[in-house]
Amino acid sequence: MSSFVDAESRTAPSLAQVLDLGAKGMLVLLSAMAALDPAGANLEGKAAELRAVGYPALAFTIPALWYVFWRDRPFPWLADLLVTITCFSDTLGNRMDLYDQIVWFDDWMHFMNPALLCVAVLLLSVPRDAGFGACLERSLAFGATAAIAWEIAEYFAFIATSDERRGAYTDTLGDLSAGILGCVLAATFVHLAWRTGRLREPGPLGGPSPVVAEAR
Repeated sequence: MSSFVDAESRTAPSLAQVLDLGAKGMLVLLSAMAALDPAGANLEGKAAELRAVGYPALAFTIPALWYVFWRDRPFPWLADLLVTITCFSDTLGNRMDLYDQIVWFDDWMHFMNPALLCVAVLLLSVPRDAGFGACLERSLAFGATAAIAWEIAEYFAFIATSDERRGAYTDTLGDLSAGILGCVLAATFVHLAWRTGRLREPGPLGGPSPVVAEAR
């Protein structure tokens, strides 16, 4: 493990690092623009200010946790990128008015964003030798909870006072179903990627620390 860490420190920035930092920068910029001009970001009446604060905060959660608790381990660039993408894609999607221009875009986002978040959680918290059942359990536990929390927050943030509340029940059921399917996809993808050796990035909580591993 220590040799892996040493190799990581000597290599050039990975694609995940470059994309992660770029997505974070664009997210902060788009969030600031949305807060200043919600209508221009197609977020008028859709809790633009809350998104402008909440999305960057979520995107920087893993770096903050790593700095406080996990600095003896490699930084989880891939997991951090996946979390950032979920925030960036929604902000950019609204900015480009894709939710209104593409009829299936909202369903796609409710499917893919929980999947991406679940992959990040699995990378951070599940050992690479875990079975499929453990991956699926963790993915569903986190993903379903996050999907329900999002729907509740969305309802109270703007749907309850908008015309969308008339069809909110049907839409919510569809969104939750898409999210659950995304959770299953995430667990299947991560488990297969680990088993075939195509995913090797270590997670901060997925095994012993480098210090402990080296002592052994």
